[in-house]
Amino acid sequence: MSVLGNTLLVGTRKGLVTFQKTAAGWRRTREDHLGASVPYVAPDERSGVTWCSLDHGHWGQKVKRSRDRGQTWDEVPAPKYPEGARIKEGKPASLRYLWVFAPGGADEPHRLYYGTDPGGLFASDDGGETFYIVEGLWNHPSREAQWFGGGRDEPGIHSVLVDPRNSRRVLVGISCAGVFETTDGGKTWEPRNQGLVATFLPDPHAEIGHDPHLVMACRKNFDVLWQQNHCGIFRSMDGAKTWQAIAKEGTLPYFGFVVQADPEDPQQAWVVPAVADEQRIAVDRALCVCRTDDGGASWKTFRRGLPQQDCYDFVFRHGMDQHGDNLAFGTACGSLYISGDRGESWQPLAGHLPPVYCVRFGLDG
Repeated sequence: MSVLGNTLLVGTRKGLVTFQKTAAGWRRTREDHLGASVPYVAPDERSGVTWCSLDHGHWGQKVKRSRDRGQTWDEVPAPKYPEGARIKEGKPASLRYLWVFAPGGADEPHRLYYGTDPGGLFASDDGGETFYIVEGLWNHPSREAQWFGGGRDEPGIHSVLVDPRNSRRVLVGISCAGVFETTDGGKTWEPRNQGLVATFLPDPHAEIGHDPHLVMACRKNFDVLWQQNHCGIFRSMDGAKTWQAIAKEGTLPYFGFVVQADPEDPQQAWVVPAVADEQRIAVDRALCVCRTDDGGASWKTFRRGLPQQDCYDFVFRHGMDQHGDNLAFGTACGSLYISGDRGESWQPLAGHLPPVYCVRFGLDG
């Protein structure tokens, strides 16, 4: 199975919208789960299954699965916190949000992961029929005392990265705690936050308590990682052992939520800047995309095809995706854009959508 780039899956506040590329251009072809918030949708290239999480205001968190490119969906049991699990003393833990889905490695065809709020990582070894909490991370001695919510009331795992060279090595991004790594399949975990700066902490260089908004890796060179952090943009060239700041406060770019790492070129990545901190709107009311071609030493700003006045928009952390020269992103105000030249120019695909939470290129049908 492969993601060929002719299908676009858009998770919104009011359902999943699918677009297809045709000879005449992109067109909207499906709407699923209307009325339900879709925090995350993604294909599993190994199996051809598309996974979708739903956040029902009344019915809670649901997991949907499609084996036929979205023609039909079936529900599988959502991850469940074990009896007696607690966020902290006197505060029981229960599933509040299914923030991100990630497939395991190629040598683990039935392994899946879900990152959740309130900070639990769940795994499945049977293709998603059942999930269990990864106890090594949940029981980490720092969790109860040092993890806390960033934007949400409780901590949340929004980034799960499985090393394609070694499936037992997994990194997660946690708001707020930072980046954690396991090299033994989840039994033990270590924080990987050296070099990060958290200006909102009493000790900005604390080992734990950072707020990565999104963490991504270059698939071809997995030792190169990027993160759009609450306090800037950071890059690691040694597998997350150390991080270096590659954006200066007061410059463009600095603050934002999404970072897109090129899977082939470890020097290239994209971000969509916003105004920090509470405002979270387009810088100077003009939407733009920034790309670095030299590992963050410099940034190019692209605006062609994007609104340049009276724009209050921004992009959520899972709101951008890439396939080859094609990039797509959706915004908090419900606009969807696509580029065929690596982000240098953009064209609108849709406007007046519900707020867009997730954009992913899907499996072609």
